[in-house]
Amino acid sequence: MRQNLIAVLLLAICPLLVAQQSLNNDSVIKLVKAGLSEDLIVTTVNASPGTYDTSADGLIALKTAGVSDKVVAAIVSKAAATAQPAQPPVPPLPPMPGAAQQAPANPDDPASPHEAGIYIFSDKAPVGSKMSMLEPSVYSQGKTGGLFATAMTYGIAKASVKAVIRNAHSNVRVTDPNAVFYFFFEIQNAGLSEAQRPFGGTSTPNEYTLLRFDVKKDTRETTTGTFNAYGAKSGTDDKNMAAFTYAKIRPGVYKVTLSAPLAKGEYGFVSPSGGLVVGSMIGTASVSGTSRVFDFGMN
Repeated sequence: MRQNLIAVLLLAICPLLVAQQSLNNDSVIKLVKAGLSEDLIVTTVNASPGTYDTSADGLIALKTAGVSDKVVAAIVSKAAATAQPAQPPVPPLPPMPGAAQQAPANPDDPASPHEAGIYIFSDKAPVGSKMSMLEPSVYSQGKTGGLFATAMTYGIAKASVKAVIRNAHSNVRVTDPNAVFYFFFEIQNAGLSEAQRPFGGTSTPNEYTLLRFDVKKDTRETTTGTFNAYGAKSGTDDKNMAAFTYAKIRPGVYKVTLSAPLAKGEYGFVSPSGGLVVGSMIGTASVSGTSRVFDFGMN
């Protein structure tokens, strides 16, 4: 009874004692010669780290020392499990072509990619709306003025041709008279073949004119040419032009800075327009084609 109790205690604590050191063939032989039971030695081998000689000579030496086949089998199994290299981690699958995700562009940062167009930048605007795009409008050139004076002076007095935009005020309102603008061109070296695109046919702000429009009841208008019996002149009225400078930020992107603060009124960046056509008789003048204007109002 007492011997059985001692065996049970040894069975419980022996693996803990032996587990503190690595076992080998000699350690197992010592356990056998110490009289430990076969089951206890097998449990110890399975629970403890070990470095075993499982060659033919090593197994013969174990058997000669009285180690049972069950213990030898446990040693061989333990040695095989220890010698088996750990499986390398499975590498992640490579991303699908074109599936690389980029950080979303910051709509408030002029350095981020933006849709082609003209943007007004306001540092005081709420986050997410510091850059507002000026939507293009199309103005027509069909309104003339001063024809009566031209007729009464036999063609000496000049008449004018005016460009007209619907509505008296732009939907885009600006409060900063020193506003900064950014031009994003869709094609860096756009040519005449791209002139029909919404922002095509131009490649620098130098091809645009910033004009102030005269506000009428339901329209905005500006002079685009003058004529009389002796000739015609196309182009905008200098007194309505607002000067600006520009700097190239990167290919296709320009920063436009006003040369002087803008007064309250209606303005727009005007793209190149058609030419003025003068007929053979007084008062038969028109401007061919239409132009786009990127308009805004200064409050």
